Amino acid sequence: MKIETALYFRSFLVLLAAVSLIFIWLLLPFYGAVFWGVVLAIIFAPLQRRILTAMNGRKTLAALASLVFIILIVIIPVILIAGALVQEMVTLYKLMEGGELNLGNYLDQILRSMPESVRNLADRLLGGDLNKVREQFSDFAVSAGQFLTKQALSIGSNTFQFLVSLGIMLYLLFFLLRDGTMLGRHCRNLIPLSEEQKSHLLRKLTIVVRATIKGNLAVAATQGALGGLIFFILGIQASLFWGVLMAVLSLLPAVGASLIWGPVAIYFFATGQVFEGTVLTAFGLFVIGLVDNVLRPLLVGKDTKIPDYIILISTLGGLSLFGLNGFVIGPLIAALFMACWDLFPAALEQRNRSLEEERNQRH
Repeated sequence: MKIETALYFRSFLVLLAAVSLIFIWLLLPFYGAVFWGVVLAIIFAPLQRRILTAMNGRKTLAALASLVFIILIVIIPVILIAGALVQEMVTLYKLMEGGELNLGNYLDQILRSMPESVRNLADRLLGGDLNKVREQFSDFAVSAGQFLTKQALSIGSNTFQFLVSLGIMLYLLFFLLRDGTMLGRHCRNLIPLSEEQKSHLLRKLTIVVRATIKGNLAVAATQGALGGLIFFILGIQASLFWGVLMAVLSLLPAVGASLIWGPVAIYFFATGQVFEGTVLTAFGLFVIGLVDNVLRPLLVGKDTKIPDYIILISTLGGLSLFGLNGFVIGPLIAALFMACWDLFPAALEQRNRSLEEERNQRH
């Protein structure tokens, strides 16, 4: 009887695994929509609870109100910014392709304005041919612009798929907001771990969602917005594009957004635009640079902060594997990895204790 029961259970596990894999395969074309629906539901769960209390427990109306709020403050602004960004990227690439915007010439202007000793040092470090380096730099900039423009145009051309994904995400988000507490409790019961282990895992995942979305994403968006604003004020072309690029590079510890505004400030000083260079440098150091130190502890908390190198490596790996969604998926996988290994010593000790108790009972 025990053999039959074990056989039935193993057969059921095989069936469960097969059905689960098929279901995941079915969702793959829209995994991004499903993923962001879940992430937004987790982020706005506290808002949903407040609205639910204000509406005397009417779940459907509360979920609908939360959904409208998310559309107004998240979805619509993101769509508008993405549309403007695509237009700026196309314009920037046309300027580069037509020769009106040549980054190699900017590099040449910077080098010509430097003392001869510095130019000689740069000449030796760069292999003795600054003209060749300048041409390679220009070619690289044009190639990068062409790649980014193609990516932007491909996003814009898939309008129908985008609308379908957006509809699926909003539809799923509504039900997750309405029934999220019940679904979370049900999923927690399905995890074959002890209550202590489940609490640890869920707490760790909650921490990384806060760190990635409320922390890193908020800091990146703020730094990018400030960088784009100062670029716009100083009259720099494609300020929105450079702002988005600064937001992405803000993931890099220590340097981050300075990889964009730093060379521009150097160019201003090199070409005699001392006022613009001073303003940009001061703003970059004391406004953009301090955002991370001020905002991140407030949004994430010192005790819950995941190490920067873990966030950086997992984010870059996630971006390479999952595209834009990897910005969150990568750190989530890393957090789950760290949480499981944190549990391993206790699980091993518990297993050894159980084996010891079994041996004692046999004797």
